[in-house]
Amino acid sequence: MSLKDTSLKALLICPNRDLAESFLQNLTKAGVFQVIADLRDYPVEQVLEMRLRQMVPRVVIIDVMSDLDAACGLLQLLASLRPPVHSVGLHMVQDGESIVRVLRAGATEFLFSPFDPASQHEVGGRIARLSAPESPKERSTAALYAFACTKPGSGASTIAAQSAFAIRRQTGKRILLADFDLAGGTIGFYLKLQSPFSILDLLQSPGHPETAALDAMITTVDGVDVLAGPEEPYLGPLDPARLEAVLDLMRQAYDYVVLDLPTVFDRSSLLVLAQTDAGFLVTTAELPSLHLTRKALHMMQQLGFDKQKLRVIVNRLNRKDGLDGNDLGKMFDTAVHSTLPNDYFSLHRVVTRGEPLSGSGELVRAMDALTRKIVGVAPETSSPTNPAASVPRSTLTQT
Repeated sequence: MSLKDTSLKALLICPNRDLAESFLQNLTKAGVFQVIADLRDYPVEQVLEMRLRQMVPRVVIIDVMSDLDAACGLLQLLASLRPPVHSVGLHMVQDGESIVRVLRAGATEFLFSPFDPASQHEVGGRIARLSAPESPKERSTAALYAFACTKPGSGASTIAAQSAFAIRRQTGKRILLADFDLAGGTIGFYLKLQSPFSILDLLQSPGHPETAALDAMITTVDGVDVLAGPEEPYLGPLDPARLEAVLDLMRQAYDYVVLDLPTVFDRSSLLVLAQTDAGFLVTTAELPSLHLTRKALHMMQQLGFDKQKLRVIVNRLNRKDGLDGNDLGKMFDTAVHSTLPNDYFSLHRVVTRGEPLSGSGELVRAMDALTRKIVGVAPETSSPTNPAASVPRSTLTQT
């Protein structure tokens, strides 16, 4: 078997580069650890949590030589997670005081120079025995897409809702639209929902989230299941483990899950975006919104987000502004995924009535093109016998 098949995937956190180099030079001979990321600074807890969710390492190896207090803080965090993440303290020498402190902080093992293969095999073997046997986790192939604004008022909630309706129209699959903006969600208001339940009930209900509980909380609008945000703003903490369990439940119950998030700078948005198949940052062509979009992209790159999974949508783009997606892409240093026209009257009608976009207007065509790109549905083409086939007819508004 190859090294990739037999080794333990590891996240290395090592500010001391001499220590890191000494350790990395001895990895190939042993074949015990496969370092999938090498962090050169001690990350803040929020960044470490997101890295863990993105990379899912079997073990985190931490330099306990550069700053023992900082290292012990991270070790305590790893031990407090559910399930806990195995960790190894890394030092240049077999320092007794450091060994005692890191083990008390929750470290699983301790490694010191010269990091010979025998020591690595011994440590790796103990970690492997402590870990649950790795078996492929049965997981639905459901795709999870999240929309977050870079500046409030950019239209992310409207785009999320209309994307859910368009995906349903194009695929006929089971779609869930969930409002994760716990402080100011507007999906329920837009769609005129009257439900005693919200996403907060699922996030705070005791025990492991079950499909039956989710089914009892949703409201169906034009073929799309909707889970609204809470009526009263919630500003309390969000349990990352519970959030992950809820997202897993949604993946298992649906074919596509569309999430409406608060501003991308909100911690809950970052936690959700770390687990999505694609995240869409919604901006407008106004200077403050463009500035915040550049700032958001830079921040997420620094946090280790996969650039390929972050896509920019420019909303309410007016041709009179003289800008297009290519111009804005140069400003962001990343290609603009889609642009949507400024169609105030169409949006006012659907928000007032709480219904999907319909007809064959410019905004409808742009939304259809956006969602076809998202789900990989080929555009319909007209034929000599059916010239109207190029304009998809909504089955959701038929009576």
